[in-house]
Amino acid sequence: MDKRQMTAPCGLDCFNCGAHEENITEDYKAKVAAYRKVSPEAVVCKGCRPEQGKCLYAEHDCATWACALSKGVEYCFECDEFPCGMLAPSAKGAQYPHNMKVYNLSRMKRYGIDAWIEESAAIRKLYYEGEFVVGQGPVLAKK
Repeated sequence: MDKRQMTAPCGLDCFNCGAHEENITEDYKAKVAAYRKVSPEAVVCKGCRPEQGKCLYAEHDCATWACALSKGVEYCFECDEFPCGMLAPSAKGAQYPHNMKVYNLSRMKRYGIDAWIEESAAIRKLYYEGEFVVGQGPVLAKK
């Protein structure tokens, strides 16, 4: 799998997503299908680049995808307007993992795509499993 091609322009790591065709389990398919009221086959995602900006979780076409395409950038951090309002997080109605896009893009810009790919699984783990500590960010509980 080409992880660069499995990274959305907005910074989402499609290759780590539970709905990606290489990661999805039958249990995950069933849960998401029941929640979305679609068939389990409709839950499988190939990533937004192969799907031309279509996201399994989006109700409409992705405006961020269209914007990146119109500006000729592969990733949003390459844009002169980065970060823009399309990447702004929202506490109300936010969908995980969308609130980590700007962090991912900032890491890509600073260290490069390949270095970010190497750390992306750890970023996702902290995001989903970490406890937020003011002044420290997310930390994993010690076992």
